[in-house]
Amino acid sequence: MMSRAERTPLTDWWWTVDRGLLAALVALMVAGLVFLMGGGPPVAERIGLPTFYFLNRQAMYLAPTVLIICAVSFLSLRGIRRLALFTWISGVVLCLLATKFGPEIKGAHRWIQFGAFGLQPSEFVKPAFVVVAAWAFSEGAQRRDMPGGILGLAILPVTIVPLLLQPDFGQTMLITMTWSALLFVAGLHLIWVGALGVFGLAGVFAAYTFFHHVRERFNKFLDRGDDGAGGGFQEFWSRESFRSGSWFGTGPGEGVAKRHLPDAHTDFLFSVIGEEFGVIVCLCLVALFAYIVLRGLKLARRTDDTFSRLAITGLTTLFGLQACINMAVNTQLMPAKGMTLPFVSFGGSSMFSLALGTGFLVALTRKRPRTVLLSQKPPGTAPSAVAGVMQ
Repeated sequence: MMSRAERTPLTDWWWTVDRGLLAALVALMVAGLVFLMGGGPPVAERIGLPTFYFLNRQAMYLAPTVLIICAVSFLSLRGIRRLALFTWISGVVLCLLATKFGPEIKGAHRWIQFGAFGLQPSEFVKPAFVVVAAWAFSEGAQRRDMPGGILGLAILPVTIVPLLLQPDFGQTMLITMTWSALLFVAGLHLIWVGALGVFGLAGVFAAYTFFHHVRERFNKFLDRGDDGAGGGFQEFWSRESFRSGSWFGTGPGEGVAKRHLPDAHTDFLFSVIGEEFGVIVCLCLVALFAYIVLRGLKLARRTDDTFSRLAITGLTTLFGLQACINMAVNTQLMPAKGMTLPFVSFGGSSMFSLALGTGFLVALTRKRPRTVLLSQKPPGTAPSAVAGVMQ
């Protein structure tokens, strides 16, 4: 047991970190391994891989994932901003390179290959974007000589244009929604909130008009017939999995839908959970995600630092929205988006980017003396209301 009297970096970290948040994240990772034992084997066997290939790879990814979370959580506020800025710039550049040189997978160029290793740069852009945008808005609120509000507005198109070129409408929508939440927390007037809503609807309509794969997914989602049984192949088996699983599930390994779902180990793992473990376990998983989100928002409300408040809110919103979108797709409330369930679905890039984002979150929610917060602000800053960002 670590004593408060010991003054080492490790003990300082332990007594300042939010252990409830850490415990919930660890619980998600462990749950992901358990659930992947059901969803992974059928997909692996179907494509000629060893039965527990995806489970073993996910277990292998966990070590660097935990290492990234712990390493990033030791960073100071200044270190968080620098790492986020470097990651955001690098990620945007790699997204642009992926559109030209990346392999085409399911009609999109979202990956960069480094030999046998593949990387999806848009995954790393998301948490870095949130921190950089929060930095810009907070600087605009605290320094009159800093055009932080303008930079915070300009960062959105710079980020989403490379994603639209890939194309990756799902990640674009997620980033835009998170950015809108940041603007709202930063004190954006309700008139502008309404204008953003209209702009978002216009963007969805434009995507439906100009992107064939978006139009196809929407049409499949809307074409359900009179009995609601239409839609695509994945949608049918996703819906069927919850019907057969009912409240208590068919039992671990006894599911049928996973043998038909092509992405049962990633995008549609929640459907496999619903069939084999039942709706009650799904609700427990939802409650775990809700705890992380509510805990993050509660910690954001407690902090006096403008940057920390905005960044914590943005990272928590990003995490919660990604989970909500994945579960909404699995329960047929949204068209398919190709988005993983955080720390539960299989995926190296997804796991490492989530580790980066939650590492930022753990670092920002650590208890810091007010003198430390003030010492890490640029010269000439002064306390100011967040509402001043858009003035």
